[in-house]
Formats: sequence, structure tokens, C-alpha cells
Amino acid sequence: MATSTEVGKKAPSGGKRFIGGVVEGFYGRPWTMDQRTELFKREQKWGLNTYLYAPKDDYKHRMYWRDLYSVEEAEQLVALISAAQQHNIDFVYAISPGLDITFSNCKEVAALKRKLDQVRDFGCNSFSLLFDDIETEMCPADKQAFSSFAHAQVAITNEVFQHLGEPNTFLFCPTDYCAAFCTPNVSQSSYLHTVGDELLPGIDVLWTGPKVVSHKISVESIEEVSSILKRAPVIWDNIHANDYDPQRIFMGPYKDRPTELIPRLRGVLTNPNCEYYPNFVAIHTLATWCKASADGATKDVEMGDEEQDPCYSPHKALMLALTDWLEEFLSTDQPTACVKKDSSDEEPMQTDLGEHSYVPGPGENPLYTAEPLTLDDLKLLSDLFYLPYEYGRTAKTMLHELNWLKSHSHAVAVKSDQTAEWCSRAQQFDDMCEAVVRMFNRLSNAPNRSILYDLYNYICDIKSGVNLAQAYVKSLGGLGKPSAQLMSADPEPWGFRGGLSGEFQRMLPGHGNRDLYKHPPKTSVYCIRPYCAEDKMDVQRIFIKMQQERQIEEASMTEPPLISDILSTGEIPPSPQCALVLEDDIGPCGYMLALTDAKAAAASIQKDTSGRVLEDFPSLITGQVLLRVTDPSPVKGMIGQLLSSIRSCGSRGVFCMLRHSDRRMLDFYTKSSSFQPIKMGGLPPDVIAMGTSL
Repeated sequence: MATSTEVGKKAPSGGKRFIGGVVEGFYGRPWTMDQRTELFKREQKWGLNTYLYAPKDDYKHRMYWRDLYSVEEAEQLVALISAAQQHNIDFVYAISPGLDITFSNCKEVAALKRKLDQVRDFGCNSFSLLFDDIETEMCPADKQAFSSFAHAQVAITNEVFQHLGEPNTFLFCPTDYCAAFCTPNVSQSSYLHTVGDELLPGIDVLWTGPKVVSHKISVESIEEVSSILKRAPVIWDNIHANDYDPQRIFMGPYKDRPTELIPRLRGVLTNPNCEYYPNFVAIHTLATWCKASADGATKDVEMGDEEQDPCYSPHKALMLALTDWLEEFLSTDQPTACVKKDSSDEEPMQTDLGEHSYVPGPGENPLYTAEPLTLDDLKLLSDLFYLPYEYGRTAKTMLHELNWLKSHSHAVAVKSDQTAEWCSRAQQFDDMCEAVVRMFNRLSNAPNRSILYDLYNYICDIKSGVNLAQAYVKSLGGLGKPSAQLMSADPEPWGFRGGLSGEFQRMLPGHGNRDLYKHPPKTSVYCIRPYCAEDKMDVQRIFIKMQQERQIEEASMTEPPLISDILSTGEIPPSPQCALVLEDDIGPCGYMLALTDAKAAAASIQKDTSGRVLEDFPSLITGQVLLRVTDPSPVKGMIGQLLSSIRSCGSRGVFCMLRHSDRRMLDFYTKSSSFQPIKMGGLPPDVIAMGTSL
């Protein structure tokens, strides 16, 4: 489909070809030379034409911009520029002197020219001056020489542009590079007006849109800024950038930029993820977008799309990209992924995937066989790590279902018309969680290890989070054994996220108000109140329910009654002021009961109980909480209150009796309080006694 603004074709803006490609402009570890060379091949194959070299952590690009490149560095850049030219990619060298340049000092200007002259001698014909992310206050010398910061930047940019012979591609990045930075707004920005009026017409201006990371870029917004700049901008697009959040990566399609923009732009450069290999989707779908035609066929209607673009379908572009990416995942001959004897940076490939010589015998374990990665796995991967302002369809469904299951957990606590629906949706949620685990396993066994290593931290994190959510839903419905990890007051490190940064964020007001899922589940509110006679039936119900849960795990176990059992069933009453009930928004969900003097009960039930033990620990405590209680705090609170009440009655110690199958309560007593195992005669082998001194 032909169009006057197709990548490589002439664009209306000045008759120059439309710029389409990649900017390496993120903060963090720069890509390797081999990765950049591979990028050029991809760009050429997909129809893109430009690479902007601007890695923020290349010292001689930004911090030490005055320093010339060494011989070794020069050789690398010469080879890189040559590789770009071999693949018909315009290599644009960017330099960022704005951190400390004195604009009015002729020696500084000379140093800038000298540096760019050196790069020009390497074979580079296209350049860019960047003044992004710098302080806007001029030094005293510059204030005397220039009427504004914009005049200073424009003056030096024009001078360098002319010194280099007015190259065909010369890009200028303003300090106010998005609408959010403009004071008071785009149309009234004196900075942008100066740039538009004074910058030579052969110089193009970079622009990120309404924001640094723009959700959407509209035709109206581009027409507005173009009228001020007096030229069509080149979009520096941060929609796939992730250098601002090490926990996120973006593998959704290029979207929310209508193809009507193409004739109104000088070009688009994507500044993608810091990790090179996961950028396959970002760059591939940008290339598809750049080639969109104004007279193309209408795309399929997609659910959730607020606007329909007749020339470009993000969903179709994504599936094309994922189909191609799958081939790369399964490939074992990637040129940049092979082990090189002279390089320690290259990642090895799993190329020794031939037949095993070992053959298991009868009754032995079969050989492990890795399941092959599928297109559905990559679609799920993209859905889970979609775009900064939205999750993919599967991720949104999982969040919605988890919220519904939590909000309607009463449907399994008390049977109702919704019970069957709850169980069905819980099973569907479990199936989605299992699909994430399968995706993780298949990715982990994919032959191309270079891609895996770029993705591993992210997929490991999402698998861990999904596993916790899966266990939580099972505990709500009693569909599986209780998760000690969810209930523990001392969880493993993988049970909580975010480190120190997460702690800071949770302490700030409004934390979570920018979550992409607009109605996240709320924390349950629990009430601890004194036990009364009317609670007897509820306590019995909770006790029997939890006893049944344990019998599911150990069906063959016969359970002789313990003192704690008799106390829970109401055959003997708790001591006054020594019984508590836990309630949530559904109703009673837990209890803690105590006997301040358990000697009489022990004598009639556990006749062999050591008298010496009861001298040290005369009081008994027992309790249970339903599986829907996943927060350990209220249980810890009940234990603490009850111990305080027992202490006030003059007791010197407390003991409890638990079966080994009651792992949740064992976890509470051992990790939430100071109970330790004690020796007590006459107990069944599956029962443990623990005590604490008061």
C-alpha cells in the first residue's frame, strides 16, 4: 500500500524522507555493539531507517562530552557507523552538553565542534544536540550574553549546524520537550516560540507529546506544537521506555497514536526498554505503524478500543510481531548469542539439545522433556507486560476475577445461589494462574537464552505474585491446603514485594491511587470482641469446619478428643474474661478460648498429663480461624489479648495442644508469639504441646 509518508519515502515536511527508527536514549546499561549491529539488520528488514545514538550512561555522550574518543573507542564507533550504513540505516550521533556547558564561552563551543568533527571523521553524517533533563537556570556569564535560556540553546545549535555543513539530518531536543513542561502551556510558551522563530529551518525538533511518557498523542496536539515550532516535530516516543521503574517492562504493541499523524510528523523514534531483546515487539509494531496507509482496509473492531484507526490494528500488528519473535525464541543460531572466546559479555545458547544416551529402565523416572514455547505463551507474556497505562486483556481479566472472588467470598462461607458461580470462577482463575506458570516454564527452557536472561527477573516476579494470588483464592474457598506463606507473620522474602522503595511508597498518602486496575481489592477489616454465650454455635461451626479441612489432607487419621477440643465444642465453658471472637464483614471467622486452670479438665481427659507440666503451665489456650482469614495480625492480636487476661488472673504459664496437621495454628503460635514445644505425657503421637511462661 503506497503512501507519501511511508518509511523511506518522501514526507511532506520539507521533502525529506520520514524518519522511522530507534533511539537508544535511556538511563542504564547501554546496549552492546553486537546488539546494535543486530538492530540495524532488524530495522532494515522491517523497513525502518534511523538509529539515534544517545545512551545516557555513555560518559562521553553526556557527562564528559568534551572528551574525545580514544583510539579503541573510535574503532568501535567507526565499525558501528559502517554497519549502520551497510544496512541503509541513518546513524545519528547525539551529544548532550547541557549539564555544564557555558554557552557564551567560545572555548566551550569550540570543544563541542571539535568533538563532533571527530565523529564526522568516523563517517557519521547525521547529528543531534540534546538539552533534555537539565537545569534551566543560566550561569551569570550566560545571563549577560543571552536574553533567555532558549536563545542560548538556539544560538549554539545554529552555529554547530552550520559548522557541520547543514547536514540533511540534524535533530534538536529542547529542554521543554513535552507539553507538560511548557509554561504556562504550549501555545503561550516563550521558550517554544523562541525555538520556532530562531532555530534554522533545516533543524528538526524532538518532542515526546503531552507528557514525558505520553498515553496518547492526538492530531490536534501535534498541529498545535507544529504551529509554534514552525515545523513538524520528530516524536521521541517513550511509550515502551522502562528506565524509570526497574520492576516493569513493556511488550505491548505501538498504539494510541493515530496514523493520521504520519503526514503531520517529520518522523517517530521509539526509545524502548533498557533490555535489548524484549524490544522485538516495540520496534516491530512501530515499523508496521510507520508503513500504514491512509487508504488501507478497515481493521477488525477490537473490544476496548475507544477509537478505531482504519489503517492500523494494534492487535494484528502485535500478533505479527509475536509470530516472528517466536521463531527467534526457538532459534539456536542467533549471531549475537553465540559464545565467543574473546568476549565475556555474550550469553550462551542452549545448542546441545540432542538425544540423551540414557534410557530409563522399568519403574524409573522418565526423562524430563521441556514443553515447547507457543504463540499463546508469548501472547500471555505480552498481556502481562503490556504498556505503561494499561494491562493486556488477560491481565485485566485476572485482576477483575481476583477482586470478584475476594469480594464474594461469603458465597463459599455460607452456601447460597452464588456458591456454584464462585467455585466456577475460582477454577477459571486457577486455570489462568496455571497458564502463567506453564508460560514461565516454557520460557525458561526456550533455546535462545539471551532473550530469556533479559526477561527472567520479570517473569520470575510475575510467577511468584500469581502463585500467591492462586494460593489465596484456594484458601478462600477451602479448595486446597492452607498457605503458611499467606498467613505467616514472618514470611519468606518472596512473600512481599518492593524492598525499601516499596516501603516508602506504602507510607505515602494516596499510595495505589495510580494503579492501572481502578478497583483493587480492599484490606479486610476485622473486629476482636469478647465471647458471649450466643457465640457457642459459631465457635462449634468454625471448629468443625477446620477439623474437616484437616481430615481432607489426612483422611485416615482418627482424632481422639483433646482438652482443647472439648473447650471448642462447648462441653466445658471458657474461663470468664478469657474468650474472644474474631469477626469480619461476613460474620464470626475465628476464636480464642482459655482455661485459667486446666488441671481439673486434664485430670478427666488426659489422665497421664504430667503434673509438673501443669505446675509450670497451669492455663490452657486454644483457637481456630477460617481459611478466609489471610491476615495474621488479628490472630496475633487475639493471642496477645488472651495472654494478658490470663496473666492478670495470676497464672504463671500457658500451654496449648495442636495436631501436626494443624499447620496454620502451629505457625501462629511459633511465629506470632513465644510458645515453645514442651514435653507432656499421655498425648497421641500426632499431637504436640507448646507452652509459654507469663
